[in-house]
Amino acid sequence: MKLIAGLGNPGYEYHLTPHNLGFMAVDLVAERCGVEISRPEAQALTALTRLAGVEVMLAKPQTYMNLSGMAVGRLLGKYELPVEDLIVLVDEADLPFGSLRIRGSGSAGSHNGLKSIIGALESDQFARVRMGIGPDHPVGDRAAYVLGRFRKGDLEAVAEMLERAADATTMIVAEGVEKAMNRYNRRVTSPS
Repeated sequence: MKLIAGLGNPGYEYHLTPHNLGFMAVDLVAERCGVEISRPEAQALTALTRLAGVEVMLAKPQTYMNLSGMAVGRLLGKYELPVEDLIVLVDEADLPFGSLRIRGSGSAGSHNGLKSIIGALESDQFARVRMGIGPDHPVGDRAAYVLGRFRKGDLEAVAEMLERAADATTMIVAEGVEKAMNRYNRRVTSPS
């Protein structure tokens, strides 16, 4: 079984914010599988399903972003899954808006959700699908930017990026991280 965790913050006020792209992407995977991520478990909402013929657990930690590792660690422990069976879907302010970057391991960069997971698991050996939210203008307050609502003009690009993130996640499960990296790690130009 694979654990696919989308990172975000619970609560309606965070619904359409850049920092909740992980929630949105894992919800899209769930929708494609015909399930809803709604079962409370280990400080997360979860759903069991099959993706590309593989049993997966879809999860949205309810601990808020900076404590995501608590829920992810508890789920991996409960189901006795190795770290290598984890796939994390997450926003990334250091990537151009609309781009995807897939990695099989690596540092958290400046992302507190990834830092929490790496700290809780004492390992960075898990796949992550990072979705670019980098602004096309200078931002004085990064926290306000990632927690602010998307601009109406960006929603089409966001929807397209979420589709690609869900496709990439399916490819990771079906064919492995390397193939997904080769296919999806291409830069896109920011919308103007």
